[in-house]
Amino acid sequence: MRFFARSAPVLASLVLSAAALAQSFPSKPVTIMVPYPAGGLSDVMARKVNTALGTALGQPVIIENLGGASGSIAAQKVLNAPSDGYYLFQGSPNELILAPLAMSGVKYKSEDFRQVQRYALAPMAIMARGDLPAANADELAAYATKQAAAGKPMSYASVGQGSFYHLLGEQMSKTIGAPMLHVPYKGFADGVRDMMGGAIDIFISPYGSPQIEMAKQGKIKFVAVLGSTRDSMLPNIPSVSESKALKNFNFSIGTGYFVKKDTPEPVVQALHKALAHLLADPEMQTTFQALGSGTAPVQTLDGAEKIYTAEIAQFRAIAKSVNLQPQ
Repeated sequence: MRFFARSAPVLASLVLSAAALAQSFPSKPVTIMVPYPAGGLSDVMARKVNTALGTALGQPVIIENLGGASGSIAAQKVLNAPSDGYYLFQGSPNELILAPLAMSGVKYKSEDFRQVQRYALAPMAIMARGDLPAANADELAAYATKQAAAGKPMSYASVGQGSFYHLLGEQMSKTIGAPMLHVPYKGFADGVRDMMGGAIDIFISPYGSPQIEMAKQGKIKFVAVLGSTRDSMLPNIPSVSESKALKNFNFSIGTGYFVKKDTPEPVVQALHKALAHLLADPEMQTTFQALGSGTAPVQTLDGAEKIYTAEIAQFRAIAKSVNLQPQ
């Protein structure tokens, strides 16, 4: 009883502090950390979100771009900041799950972050330089095999060592039985630029309306989509499921908003509420669809955490299957 009597005021104080924190957050601008340079798909999506999120929070939301090391530099900067919710990390398995497995210099763990809300589900495709002689997955596999035999392996871009796109290239190479050359970039836009210039053969990655327009102009081409069926935005592009060489090569990737694991619960709840409101807006859903990415269903905080936990297990398994080693 004595312990209870002494601890009760402390508990009451903590409850009041949490309530005050919930009411005061945010009291200044919030920053969305985008772990890639400006101009890429991640950056474009963030710039569709920040204004609406700022309205929902009642404070400006600014964007900071910091590319490099598969997004781990940006992730570490968020971890180095105070655990107050003012740094919101826009991330995916690339930066938070795979980077710690691929680079020995990365010291954080996936579990150091907490997902507040998953907001996008991006379709993926095999894009190629405009003059690459392949119109479907089987022709691409044949071309890769021919190039490997000639000592000129087909090259593929990624957003960094150990990124999901790197692993997909390794998985494709393993599946078709032909070595390919990995060329890492700091961000999506840089890889697409070199692919347009003919310096890179393919890029397995998410895509949206900007890439579709590039294909219409002949700057790049789509070889196959990684869904189990064709995409309504690319009705004339075959799915890998229509091929023999890459029949089960079906992948997509989700992106979410994360905070440090020890961010106070009232702050996390405030961010979650604002993001849920944003994602439920039909106008925002239409905006995302125009970019080629569907909005993820609104989750509870517990649901968002379960999704992230499941992704950690899934992507660690993919890394193990291609024998990814830290460098």
